[in-house]
Amino acid sequence: MSTVVIGIGDLNVVRVPDRIATLGLGSCCGVTLYDKTNKICGMVHVMLPRATAAMGENVNKAKFADTGILLLLDKMQRSGARRAGLTAKLAGGAHMFGSATMNNDLLKVGERNVQVCREMLQKLGIPILAQDVLGTHGRTITFDPATGLLHIKTVGMGEKDI
Repeated sequence: MSTVVIGIGDLNVVRVPDRIATLGLGSCCGVTLYDKTNKICGMVHVMLPRATAAMGENVNKAKFADTGILLLLDKMQRSGARRAGLTAKLAGGAHMFGSATMNNDLLKVGERNVQVCREMLQKLGIPILAQDVLGTHGRTITFDPATGLLHIKTVGMGEKDI
């Protein structure tokens, strides 16, 4: 068993017995898609909500919620996952810049990331089974397709499984 670690704006897919993880989710959002029947899991580390303003040939589409989730879904299906059986779990989207009570939308990147991730999953008909989002603390997450659990380590707040 090994743990595949993805970076910011990255995605990958694993199957049992391997696990998948990403480190340092601040305002970024970690989205996992899981096929329980085939024990296949994919994860994308979303950095920004929408790719529309940044599109071009050399743009990394995995770093945006609207395009990264679509890329992950495609890779999952090419790896043998059944779209009809997919479920999702989310973590991250913390408010990391300025005061959490500030009313400046530009600083609410985490909140916007979570919102667009939820919208994309709803549009695709993929139910969100659990989430640990928003707040003001960074997270590290690991998904184990053998158990279907997302392990979350939250800075200064401990660990939990969802």
